[in-house]
Amino acid sequence: MSERPEFTIRVDQNPYLPAGGREMHAIVTVEARSDGVDDGPPAEGGAAEIIIIDTSGSMSYGGKMAAARRAAKAAVGVLRDGVRFAVVAGANRPRMIYPQGERLVEASASTRRSAANAVGRLEAAGGTAIGSWLRLADRLFEGQDGAVKHAILLTDGKNQHESAEELDAALRHCSGHFLCDARGVGTDWEVAELRKITSALLGGFLDVPDPKDLEADFLAMTRSAMSKHVADVALRVWTPQHAELRFLKQMVPTVDDLTAKRAESGAQTADFPLGAWGSENREYHLCVEVPPGDIGRQMRAAWVKLIAPGSGGEAERELASGNVLAEWTDDEARSTRINGRVAHHTGQSELADAIQEGLEARRDGDEDTATARLGRAVVLAREVGNEQIAGLLDKVVDVIDPATGTVRLKADVAKADEMSLDTRSVRTVRTARTRKNDLPPAAPAPPADTPAAPPQDAPPAAPQDTPPAQDAPPDGPPGTPPDEAGS
Repeated sequence: MSERPEFTIRVDQNPYLPAGGREMHAIVTVEARSDGVDDGPPAEGGAAEIIIIDTSGSMSYGGKMAAARRAAKAAVGVLRDGVRFAVVAGANRPRMIYPQGERLVEASASTRRSAANAVGRLEAAGGTAIGSWLRLADRLFEGQDGAVKHAILLTDGKNQHESAEELDAALRHCSGHFLCDARGVGTDWEVAELRKITSALLGGFLDVPDPKDLEADFLAMTRSAMSKHVADVALRVWTPQHAELRFLKQMVPTVDDLTAKRAESGAQTADFPLGAWGSENREYHLCVEVPPGDIGRQMRAAWVKLIAPGSGGEAERELASGNVLAEWTDDEARSTRINGRVAHHTGQSELADAIQEGLEARRDGDEDTATARLGRAVVLAREVGNEQIAGLLDKVVDVIDPATGTVRLKADVAKADEMSLDTRSVRTVRTARTRKNDLPPAAPAPPADTPAAPPQDAPPAAPQDTPPAQDAPPDGPPGTPPDEAGS
């Protein structure tokens, strides 16, 4: 059985553009499948895990500290033998709980037991300076090259004891070094703050209103981290000359705009970090602006590849690849058809924006904007089939007409309900319709000197004809097709 997952890329799009059309949208689905070996080595470099527990004074109220101790013990208990780990207490300054000294130790029956004993002595005192906690984690992860490096961060409050600039500087420093999932317990933390932290560190965050739920949540996060097999995967996007990548957004499991994380990797290529992978699938919305073409002109609007870094001096590995195609047509039925998966994810992205803008307007006392945006969210939640979000919206607004988005703001809204809606606004859903192959009614014929595109659920076959060097992706295999017919 394979210890590493096998990757595939599927591209869903309507490749037809009208005369003069420029904007091409596609959904890129990346799937990793293994033979069920979830307890094998996660990567050549193994795994490293750091658990960061907020021990500020406010954690002493409402049973939060006791729940955090139970949660951290549970997380330590499911660490696989050999995983390097540490437990950190966060306050005005971070401090090592286990082991002593700034270092990681390998998980074993003995070290897990010692760590649990140390966690049991945690007490709440001090303030909150999350940037300093992350910088300590970054130091602890140093030297763990090739490992799946993951941190869990728990907080119950705002980052009050360092400036916003200090936190931003810490995020810039740590970005790309490790992954971080965060949890906010209670209702005194800031959703926007945790969203910023986890977006920068390629993780996710959730609200935990009831501290009793922390233990199960920590178990789930740790087990998920232990299931990762490939570290530091990147999506490499090649675009032809005079084309522009407008945006790249992760859409499943959560909405996260990756555009600003672009790192140039060649004259016409850019890499976007996707983090560590186990057996799972994620979906990305890609938009490319291409030069307008004449009727009948065909081109490859983008070429996407999954890249994993090499280890021990080895070259990087290509895990999978796929094409985004374009053809200009005067057939209105073809060019105006909206691909179902593209439409679904466009709606989910707009839904997240509408909720966040509506809640912000509500907090600012702008009732007209809040009503309009949350009303729009009601319509979108219905359209994309996001029943969880629809239920959370019902706790914030009275829905008068769900079809038109006519709503009335509720006078009294529990803070926990508002935070849950804000937090979960970016968590997306798949529907039965969008899980099916949603292919155009007829695929465009490939250019005369370009091999036919493969089925959308398989990587493309190796091309045969060799184009002029300037028209091929610079890092592509021999015979990569040109960016347009007749070039």
